[in-house]
Amino acid sequence: MLRPETRARARALQILYAWDQRGQPSIESVIAHLAPLWGPGPALDRAADLAAKAAAGAADFDRDVADAAHHWRFERLGAIERNILRLALAELAEGATPVRVVLDEAVRLAHWFAGPKAPGFVNGILDAVARDAGAL
Repeated sequence: MLRPETRARARALQILYAWDQRGQPSIESVIAHLAPLWGPGPALDRAADLAAKAAAGAADFDRDVADAAHHWRFERLGAIERNILRLALAELAEGATPVRVVLDEAVRLAHWFAGPKAPGFVNGILDAVARDAGAL
């Protein structure tokens, strides 16, 4: 069984993915569409909060990722990886969760939802962004 925090991150990723694939409508409309699938609860509340913060800061987070991805064009990132990075950067911006926990959880999401090379890529990008920000 997943910890509630991990479940919330996975659901936040699913919300962000749907938001991204639908052309980035209001995040509230995406949450309202997906919420009945999961039912109410603290994991959904936290997921909605994280997804909203990631969507609101997407432009800034995307710039941070592009700056850290020295040998990659941002446009080449897959939707899952892009949204895992946005989610992790939103959580880092909150400052409530230790940096190492955020990085570990992002890598875990990459293992579950993305391709075999994604965990290393996600870890490298987040490590670079966190170091640039002085968080590591």
